[in-house]
Amino acid sequence: MIEARPCPARKPTRLSRHAAGAVAACSTALLLAAAPAAHADEGKAGGRDALRVCQDPNNLPFANDKEQGFENRIADLLGKHLGVPVTYFNYPQRFVFIRNTLRYKVPGEDYPCDVIIGLPVGFDQVAVTKPYYRSTYAMIFPQGKGLDDVNSVDDFLALGPERLSKLRIGLYDKSPVSQWMDRHKLVDQGVPYQTINVAMDHYVGDIIDKDLAGGKLDVAIVWGPVAGYYASKFNPPMKVVPMKSEPGVQFDFAFGMGIRRGEPEWKAQIEGFLDTHQAQIAEILKTYNVPLVEGDQKVVSN
Repeated sequence: MIEARPCPARKPTRLSRHAAGAVAACSTALLLAAAPAAHADEGKAGGRDALRVCQDPNNLPFANDKEQGFENRIADLLGKHLGVPVTYFNYPQRFVFIRNTLRYKVPGEDYPCDVIIGLPVGFDQVAVTKPYYRSTYAMIFPQGKGLDDVNSVDDFLALGPERLSKLRIGLYDKSPVSQWMDRHKLVDQGVPYQTINVAMDHYVGDIIDKDLAGGKLDVAIVWGPVAGYYASKFNPPMKVVPMKSEPGVQFDFAFGMGIRRGEPEWKAQIEGFLDTHQAQIAEILKTYNVPLVEGDQKVVSN
């Protein structure tokens, strides 16, 4: 969520809404022996003359059909590295995305696309590369509304029962946030949103753009990239407070690129790109205000 994008939920077994009921998410092994071949094959994308990307056409900050998301920019970087143009196959993630994109094949025809730029590491329907970023869920709230002194989850919880009881906290159901709310006795303050919303005009940031900005919510807890991107659109920007995983509640998840199983040379090509372009990718993520978590900081034991 971890939301329309795979924003991580408790286990990475489904593509569902993060990235906020993320939102599904979490190792991969680098195919070292294949790395030289990947370099030799540079100029081809898995043996094809284009980098064919599967994407949701309305899923900012990740991607859209106008190529405005950070995944679009990373795809451009990968296409330049491979020396091929980038093309897109658009399909809404909420409608059985993997089966209708990466794994869709009509007899006698080729697959429509060959890579998904962002999937949780450990997602079990495809092969996922080594990660290129790790993010976490985050609180987001407007400034000047009585929560300006909140700079951490501890600060938020320290507000005390009386103040907390008056807050309306938006969250996507079936995300790690639900368990966290229950643990901290905040269930009554929760305003749940459907993990999967089939409305054609729905997008992952509307909980922020509409209900949080409109005053129906005091706080929203969503997948970090969504929080960082939409918070920056307001003047002054909304405040983003990243959340740390707790025993039994995992908020941070690593993301790599997804491909079909059984394509080790293609995977090695992509992982070679990730190894050599870490700085450029990090700069793109920074531009989109993605809150990053260093290393493997997840806490999964009770």
